[in-house]
Amino acid sequence: MADRLAALMVHFPVNAQVFNAGALCGFNTLESDGTNGQLHLVRTGAVEVQYDRTLLRVERPSLLLFPRPLTRRFITDPERGADMVCANLSFEGGAGNPIASALPDVVCLPLADIVGAEPVLSLLFEEAFEQRCGRIALIERLFEVVMIQVLRQLMESGEVQGGLLSGLSHPRLRNALVAMHEMPAQEWTLDELANVAGMSRSVFATTFRETVGVTPGQYLQGWRVRLAQKALRRGRPLKAIATEVGYGSEAALSRAFKAQSGQSPRQWKASHP
Repeated sequence: MADRLAALMVHFPVNAQVFNAGALCGFNTLESDGTNGQLHLVRTGAVEVQYDRTLLRVERPSLLLFPRPLTRRFITDPERGADMVCANLSFEGGAGNPIASALPDVVCLPLADIVGAEPVLSLLFEEAFEQRCGRIALIERLFEVVMIQVLRQLMESGEVQGGLLSGLSHPRLRNALVAMHEMPAQEWTLDELANVAGMSRSVFATTFRETVGVTPGQYLQGWRVRLAQKALRRGRPLKAIATEVGYGSEAALSRAFKAQSGQSPRQWKASHP
């Protein structure tokens, strides 16, 4: 089976930066910085989380993932508190990151339910609450491993409805999605993608649109434009980018780019230094 996450994580990785490892007591408000998501691991203690007029109660060891910037308020016992390890998450591409944009606003999972995560979490907590050299660098790498395990969990459990992760959960559609991710420059036709998925053209087109929320052509255009945006951030010339992402000319890429983002490549680059 093709690796559903490989191309995504290569092109659009996530990086963690730890900002808390210890007890969180009483009332604590974490303001949105407008850029980063956050991942919180609750080791012990009860926590109430308030966000967007919603109250979430966490009463057992759990993972709380906020993939996009969001102001939250944590309420814990003022004396006992809750032992938590927290990290900011920086998604390559920011709001355009396909993983971050595919996730729900909040993911809450009991740690015991994340398949295969127990050894990683055990080491992460051990490092977080000890004073060892290199501990922060190690914890941050472990947070990134946990993110991959969470994405696996969401795909394999089918808990995400609609969007990219839902498509990657589908036993047939995921083959077409992986093909587009790995070979964006190929001149994919609907028939070829349906063949990769092992489905008839009409069934593939209907199932893709109902599951992912867009047509295969719209999804491929969006993926190509995201890759182009990443290359623009890195200073690559538009002519070279057009060839790499499957467009025959700068003009063709510019048309697709504007249709997808509402801006020309030049305008987008100026507003995303």
